Amino acid sequence: MFSSFGFGELLILLVAALVILGPERLPGALRWAMNALKTARDYATGATQQLKDELGPEFEEIRKPLEQLNELRSMNPRSMVTKHLLNGDDSLLNDLTDLTKGNFDKPVTPASSSFENYSMPKPQKPLERNERPPVDPDAT
Repeated sequence: MFSSFGFGELLILLVAALVILGPERLPGALRWAMNALKTARDYATGATQQLKDELGPEFEEIRKPLEQLNELRSMNPRSMVTKHLLNGDDSLLNDLTDLTKGNFDKPVTPASSSFENYSMPKPQKPLERNERPPVDPDAT
């Protein structure tokens, strides 16, 4: 529940509580907060258990669509392509990511990607003065 809180945030909250409540009321306030959290957790656990008891096997049938919905929420374009087009193998996407980020140090292996026959085009020499560029009849 509090996984996003770090030690620094908790320390700031403790110092703020000490300043606001004072040293004599702080232990009672902490005790009250802990009991409130424990009671809320017990209510949530009890409600889940009560649903399981009342619905029986139908409870699992209700949970399946919810689990599928949670799986769809975690999908993004990259995971969709990886799952449906690449059968879970994302090595090709990792190679593409490395190339687009300018990481040319990592060798691209033919077994993991389709870049084995790829070569960079040779740079053309600049046109001389008054020289016309070549015409591509297919492009016009």
